[in-house]
Amino acid sequence: MSNRKLRGAMIGGGYNSFIGPVHRMAGTLDGLAEFVGGVFSADPQRSREFGKTLFLDPQRVHGSVEELIRHEAALPEDQRIDFVTICTPNDSHYHAVCASLEAGFHVICDKPVTRTLAEAQDLVERVEKSDRFFGLTHNYTGYPMVREAKHLVGQGALGTIHKVVVEYAQGWLAPLLSNTDTAANPWRMDPARVGAACTMGDIGTHGENLLRFVTGLETEALCADLRACIPSNPLDDDGSILLRFKGGAHGVLIASQVSTGEENRINLRVYGSKAGLFWSQENPNYLELRDLDGTATVLSKGGPRLSPVATGAGRLPAGHPDGFIEAFANIYRDCFRGIAGEPVDVPGIADGLAGMQFIETVVASGRSEQKWTPWVSSR
Repeated sequence: MSNRKLRGAMIGGGYNSFIGPVHRMAGTLDGLAEFVGGVFSADPQRSREFGKTLFLDPQRVHGSVEELIRHEAALPEDQRIDFVTICTPNDSHYHAVCASLEAGFHVICDKPVTRTLAEAQDLVERVEKSDRFFGLTHNYTGYPMVREAKHLVGQGALGTIHKVVVEYAQGWLAPLLSNTDTAANPWRMDPARVGAACTMGDIGTHGENLLRFVTGLETEALCADLRACIPSNPLDDDGSILLRFKGGAHGVLIASQVSTGEENRINLRVYGSKAGLFWSQENPNYLELRDLDGTATVLSKGGPRLSPVATGAGRLPAGHPDGFIEAFANIYRDCFRGIAGEPVDVPGIADGLAGMQFIETVVASGRSEQKWTPWVSSR
C-alpha cells in the first residue's frame, strides 16, 4: 500500500444522492484515501455549492467532467488525484470512465457499468489498454459471510452445485402503483438515463453478480418474465427469471421494486450434492449451512471456524454487527490494494460486461415468445 493517503475525486453524488454519501463514507473509512475534489452536479453552480458543504478547496470543485479532468491532469504528480469515483446515473458512466482512463486515473464506478452493452464492450478494451485499475462497486460481495460462502463453495463443501435461488425484493416504487403521470417518474424509469431495464438493471444485476461471485457459475441461457406494474413505467419494475448454467445447474432470480412493504431483502440460496447454504442481507452476519439430513449449522461473522477471507473482511468482534457501510468499505479497501498493484478479488470490468450481458439477455427474453434465450455473447 502507498505510504500516503490516496487522493480521489467524485463525479456525481451531490444533493439528494443516496449513493454519494455511501461512497464518501466507505472510501474514507479506513483512512487510506480522501476525496479532495469533484463535480457533483450537471449544474455547475449546484456542483460548486455542494463542494462547499464538504469543505473542499473551491479550486478543485468543478462544473463539468472535462473541467475536472483537465485541472487535475495539469497538476504536479505529487498533488493530482489518484482515482476517480463515478456515482452518476448510468447514461454518464461511459463518458466519465473514458475521460478518467485517458487522463491516467484509476476508476471506481457504480453499477451497472454503462447504459448499453456496446459501451461496456468498448470499456473492456479501454481498461485493458490503460493499465489502470478499474473497480465496480457490487458492494454485497464485500460482506464477510458472502466471502465465506464463496470460500465454502470453492473448497467443495457443498459438493456439485445443482440449484441457486437469489431474491432481491424492494418496495420503494410501490407508492407509484396508481401513478399515471410520467413526469413524476424517478430517473431509473427513464430509458434515456438507464438503458433497456429499470429494476433488472438496478437490482437484478446485483442478484446476478452475487450468485456468480459465490458460485462461479456461468449462465448459458435464461427465460425471463418481466412486467411493469406501475402504469407510467415504460420499463420493468418486477420480474422472475429461470436460469440454466454451464455444467447443468439451474437457478431462479427474482427482482422486484414493487414488493409492498419490503425494504432491501436479498436472499441467496445455493444447493449442492453435499450441503446447502442460505444468506440474507437483512441479517448479514450469519451464514446457514444444511447437510443432507437437514442438520443446520449457523456460522457467525467473527466466529472461530471462518476462513481468512471472511475474518479479513470483518471489522468488529463477534456479536458486533458489520453492516452495509463496512461491506462497501471492504470493496474500497480492495480497490485501493488493487491500485497499489496487489492481487485482489473485487468486481471489475469483466463483471461490468457480464452485468450488461445479463440485462440485454433478460430484456430480449422478456420480449420473446420463444422465451428461452441464449446468453448474449460479448461479440
